[in-house]
Parts: sequence; C-alpha cells; structure tokens
Amino acid sequence: MAEVLAEGFNVFDTAKSPSGTVKYLASPADVISLIQSGKLAEHILLVRGGTTTFLAPALSMGAIGVITMSGAPESHLGILSREFQTPCVMTAHLTGSESRYVVGNTDESHFEEIAGSLDGRKVRLDCTDHEVGRVVAEN
Repeated sequence: MAEVLAEGFNVFDTAKSPSGTVKYLASPADVISLIQSGKLAEHILLVRGGTTTFLAPALSMGAIGVITMSGAPESHLGILSREFQTPCVMTAHLTGSESRYVVGNTDESHFEEIAGSLDGRKVRLDCTDHEVGRVVAEN
C-alpha cells in the first residue's frame, strides 16, 4: 500500500489522480519561472495559502495539481481550482507530524516542515474522497 504523506481538505471530488514532482512556489517569480521552463505539467504545485492568487496563471496554463498549507475550499484558490478542474488538497498537514494549521496561531516552522518534506518528492494526489484529499508517495 502506498504511503500517505499528507492529508487536507479535498476541494472537489474528481477521478483525476495527477502525479508529479512537488514544486514549492513561494513567490510570483517562482510561478513565472516554472511556466517559462516549459515543465509546468511535470509538477504538483505546493503553495502556502488559499489566497495565493499568483498561482492563477499556472492554473490557466495547465497545472495538474495543487497542494496548499492553509486556506479553505471556499477560498480564492479553491474556487479557481474547481473552475479549472485542477485537483487540489488544501490545508495539507503531514501525516507523520502533530503540527496543524490554526488560523492566526501557526508558527512558521509548520510551513517550513511541510515544504521541506514535500518539495521535490514524487507524489500522486488522491481526491476521490468527498472531504479528505491525500498526497500519496510514488516511487
């Protein structure tokens, strides 16, 4: 059985199960650089928040999957992911960690732990459950 690395809110039910290498995008410049590299479709995009509007160009240009470390399915990025039918796991937490995102009370180390653990990993998104989206390790 494949290892579930992280779980979060599933933004919408979909049979799509994209796989790729997680790419942490911390800034608009990171998004533009990835788009210009021509390798957008090779990556599952990891961003910090659900209001990360700078990801919109990537969604419109064929992003295959998104993971956020905060935000709700009702947030701007959740709405965009549904509109573009891009599987999205929001407010993901590492299954092997006790750290959880709490609005207004989340230490920076929470975000660093997730980015450090997932960035560069080959994963698959499982968004078939109505409520829980999963980030599954691929070998």
